[in-house]
Amino acid sequence: MAEVAAERAKELSSRVSEEGAGWSCGEVGSFRELQPSNESFSWLHPRTLWRSRNEILAGLFGDPSGEVRKRWMAQQRARGADPDCRIAPGLGRAFSFLVLGDPGEGDASQYAVVPGMLKVGEGTRFAVVASDVVYPTGSGNEYENKFFRPYKDYPAPIYALPGNHDWYDGLGGFMRVFCEAPALAETADPPRLGPKGIRGLLWRKPEKIDESLLASARKWRDQPGQRAVQPAPYWMIEAEGLVIVGIDTGITGGVDSDQAAWLRRVSADPRPKVLITGKPIYVRNEYKPCPIEGGGTVDDIVRDPANNYVAVIGGDVHNYQRYPVEVGGRLIQYVVSGGAGAFMHATHTIRRVDVGGVEEDDFRCYPLRGDSLSFYSLLYSRRLRQKWLYLRPEEAACIMRERIGNDPVRPVAGPVTITRRMRWAARLLGAWPMPMRLPVGSVFHRWLSELSDWDTPPFFKNFLHVTVTPEALTIRCYAATGCRAQEIEPPVEDEVVIPLPGNVGAA
Repeated sequence: MAEVAAERAKELSSRVSEEGAGWSCGEVGSFRELQPSNESFSWLHPRTLWRSRNEILAGLFGDPSGEVRKRWMAQQRARGADPDCRIAPGLGRAFSFLVLGDPGEGDASQYAVVPGMLKVGEGTRFAVVASDVVYPTGSGNEYENKFFRPYKDYPAPIYALPGNHDWYDGLGGFMRVFCEAPALAETADPPRLGPKGIRGLLWRKPEKIDESLLASARKWRDQPGQRAVQPAPYWMIEAEGLVIVGIDTGITGGVDSDQAAWLRRVSADPRPKVLITGKPIYVRNEYKPCPIEGGGTVDDIVRDPANNYVAVIGGDVHNYQRYPVEVGGRLIQYVVSGGAGAFMHATHTIRRVDVGGVEEDDFRCYPLRGDSLSFYSLLYSRRLRQKWLYLRPEEAACIMRERIGNDPVRPVAGPVTITRRMRWAARLLGAWPMPMRLPVGSVFHRWLSELSDWDTPPFFKNFLHVTVTPEALTIRCYAATGCRAQEIEPPVEDEVVIPLPGNVGAA
C-alpha cells in the first residue's frame, strides 16, 4: 500500500502539473490554524540582522565553534554522556524516519510543512532536524513556537544537528533543549588587539535561558514517546543493518579534531551508513568537502570504501538537490534538503550541472528551476511594482530550457515565444550571470536572499521520508506548498532507492 501511495504522490507533483506546484492554490491549507499568530518572521528587521552578526564575524576573524564544541563535549563527558555519542531508539531491520532541514522561522512557511509531515510521517520511528532548528540566533527562549509547538502532534522523538544560526547563541539553547545540558561556565578571555580581539569585542554572547519559559514550552511535547535526550551535538543512531551518523559543522562548515577522531572511529563500523550534516557536500553545482581541523575532509571519510557510506544528507541551503556521484565504482547519493521552513533559496541560478561527474539529466532539484524563476519574478514584480518583471510558469520554464539546454521537466502547454522583455527579466533575476541583478543568485545566496522571504503560498517547502529495509534505503522528497490539496495528498518530488550491499545486519 505504501508503494502504491508513493506512486500516486509522484503523479501529483510539480514535475507533472502546475497544480502540483501550487500555482493554482484553490484553498489555503489548514496550517494557518496551527500558527499561534499571523506574525511573520522578518529578515529585514535591523534587530534580526544585528543579532545574526556572528556569521560575518566568524568569516572575517575565524570560527570559534570548534573550540566551544570541545568545551561542551568535555562537560558532557563529565556528566556521563556516552563517549561514542550513541542514540539507541531500539530499531529493527525495517523502519522509517523523517528529515527536516532548516525549519525554525516560526512563521507560515514553517507551519505549512506540518500537515504533510504528520500525514507522511505516520509510523516513522523518529525525525531529525538537520541544521538551524531556531532562527535567527538559536536562543533557548524562542523554542516554543519554533520547535515544540509546531511538532506537538508528531508522536515520536526528534533529534537534531545544529546549524550556523544555532551556533550564534554559542549552542546554549540547542544543548539545553536536546541534551539537557547546563550552560557552560564563562571563561576569562579578555579581548586583545588583533582579529580575535575584535571578534571578542563584537561577538554576540549567549542569551540566558528563562527556565520557567522553557519548562512551559516543553509541555507541547511531553508525551512519553516524544521524549528524547541526545548525548551531544553530533551522534550516531544504530540499527541492525544501518548506521545514521550526524555531524555538527559549526558556523562556517568545519569539523574540529576531536569530532573528526570520533567520526573516523564510528565510520569504521562495516554496516552501510548515511551521513547527516549541517552543511551539504555537493550544492549549487559546487563541491564543498567540509574541512577537518588538522587536515583532511569529511568527504575523504565518506568516500573511503571501507566506511560503506551510501548517502549524505545536508541542510543549510533552503531547497532540495540531489547529486548521484560515482566514487570508485560505487554510487553515493549526495542530497541537499534544507527546505522545511525557512525562506526558499533559488534553484534557477544553478547552472547546468557538471560537478563530480554528475550530468544535468541525473541531477534533481525542487523547486524546478522554472518554478523558482517564476516565483522570484512574481515576488519582485509585486515588491518593486514592475509588472514587466513577471514571468508566467510556462514562460520561465522555456527561459530555463534556453539557459540550461534541456527540455522542461514539466510539459509546457502551447507554444511560448521568448521575448526581449522576458530575457531581461530573467537576467535581472539571476538566470544568467550579470554584474547587476536582484538578490536571488549565488552572490546573494548567504547575505541578501534572506530579504526575499514571503508568507503566502506557494512556499515550495520540502521534507524527506526515509525507509530502511535489509535490502534497500529509499529516500523520498515530499513537497509542502501551503495549499490544501498538497496537505491532503503530499506530492513526491523525487525518489531514489539505494541498495544496501554488504549489509552485515541483514538476514
